[in-house]
Parts: sequence; structure tokens; C-alpha cells
Amino acid sequence: MKAIVIDQYGSPDVLRYQDIPTPTIKPDQVLVKIHASSINPVDWKIRQGLLQPLSGYNFPKVLGCDLSGEVVEVGEKATSWRVGDQVYTFVNPLFGGAYAEYVAVSATNLSYKPQNMTYTEAAGVPVAGLTALQGLLDLGQLRPGQRVLINGASGGVGTFAVQIATAMNAEVTGVCGTANVEIVKRLGAHTVIDYTQEDFTQQEIQYDIIFDAVGKQSFFNCEKVLKPDGIYISTLPTVDNMGATLQTLFFSNQKCKLVLAQPSRRDLDALRDLIETGKVKTIIDRTYSLSDLAEAHTYSEMGRTVGKIVITVNEGLQTINID
Repeated sequence: MKAIVIDQYGSPDVLRYQDIPTPTIKPDQVLVKIHASSINPVDWKIRQGLLQPLSGYNFPKVLGCDLSGEVVEVGEKATSWRVGDQVYTFVNPLFGGAYAEYVAVSATNLSYKPQNMTYTEAAGVPVAGLTALQGLLDLGQLRPGQRVLINGASGGVGTFAVQIATAMNAEVTGVCGTANVEIVKRLGAHTVIDYTQEDFTQQEIQYDIIFDAVGKQSFFNCEKVLKPDGIYISTLPTVDNMGATLQTLFFSNQKCKLVLAQPSRRDLDALRDLIETGKVKTIIDRTYSLSDLAEAHTYSEMGRTVGKIVITVNEGLQTINID
């Protein structure tokens, strides 16, 4: 099969498009023919070598975690799946495997692809969508009517967080740059703050939940705009935020929490329900072919992505328009 392989850490130039053996599945796995994948910042952070203590030093490596595709082989213990099932999920980014034509996946971590999405659209959902869903619902315990602020509302995680919070009947404020204000409004945010014009941490308004989808703030910066029992959630485990997580666990009614998405069939099913009822969609900034992955990584590293960057493994797949 074709895959993108690295033999060392480094710039996008280390990404090589080549033939490697197709994975062999274990009894509790299925083999998925990947139709599309997507870019998550963790992918290029691993490629750069920023996570070497976790990602290790064994090469070659196939990166990538998001995927949507079709089941082509079923392990003898993976009895809930059939050849031909259309699925979506993500694999552990540290082990990767989704920048390829096939991947072996645990049968318990799969869900059926939303019926109203193409493979391309579905591939943008798992990591970003589960980060938003698990952050807001599991960590934030989001309830209807609460006031929620999403920092980084136009990014991959942020676009899903705005839509999920809106679907939960929260009062949603999105924070983004000037060019993306209208997009965030269309996603359902009741109020949009242009961070180039206003610093939300200096407002008088207080929020039940602040979801920092880009890790640009810290709990300590946000304390005064959190309600006395408010929850700050970040996607970035900085030293400040890890310290605040421990401190607020014992000594404060305000809480600092860190979200790291976990593959979960239950949560992927919940996302599929939101998608199929028209409450959540994937915002796709750009689409690249697998062989152009280095260009996709370069663009992602610029930090200007609106929604998701998707990688097509089969040609001819449609994407939605961000309008």
C-alpha cells in the first residue's frame, strides 16, 4: 500500500510517499481502507520531534490519526462489524498509521460514518470533534442556558465546540480573528469577539465555561472572567495549566481542566447523531491528496486554518463549502 513515512524527525521534507506492507490485523481488529484523513497539530508536532519522549525513536513511522473509510477485513473477535461498513474514528497519534491507504483499528473504537457526510467531511471530525465534545460535556458538564466562551472559535476544535455548545442551548461567545467573525456567527455563536480589537480576559462578563481550543490563554489569565464555580478547559498542557489543574483540584471552586480526546464509540455515535440532525458540520479549509502531505503540513503550521485540512486518499471525493 501507499503511505507517508518518516525515517527521522524534522521539517515537512522528511515526509516520504512510498510503498509499505499492508497491516495485518489482530483478532479484535478490523482493516479499514482509508478514503480520507485530516491534519491535526499533534501530527506535525510529532514529525518535528517535539514529542520524542512519547513518540519514541523507532523508525520508520507512519503518522496521522483521523480517518474515514470502509471495512475490508474483520478479525474473528470483531463480530460487530462487516466488510463494507462505512466507518470513522481516530487512532493513537503517537502510533499513527492514518496517512496511508489501509490501517488496522480496534473494533471497539469505530463508529458508523454519518450518512449525510462524504468520507472527506467525516475525516475531519474525530479528533477535533471528540476534543470539543469530551471537553464541553465530560469535563465542563455543560448544561442548557450556561454562558460559554470558545477561544479559537474558527479553528478545527473551535468550530466543533461552537456548534456543539449551540446545539446544547448554551449562550455561546466565540473568539477569533477579524477575517473569521462572520463564519463563527454562521456556526451559531450568539456573540463574536475579534481578538485583534478586544481582549476577552479584560471584560466584565463572566462565563460558566471557558474552552481554550487553541491554548493561547491560561487559567490564571481567565480567572476573573470565570464565574466563582466556573470551569476553564484547555487543549494545551502548559506548565501553568498543569499547575493550575492540581491547584484548583483542592483549593478552588473554579476549576482548570485539560482535555485529551479519547476514541470512544459512544462519543462518535453522539457526534454522528448531531451531524445527521443537521446541528454539526465539518468546516473544511483546504483539501490535499496524500502525496501532497508535506504541503498540507506546511500550511497547517502557519496557524491560519479555518476549520480542518483534509487529506484525500481516494480521488474524486466532495467537500462542503465553508459558506
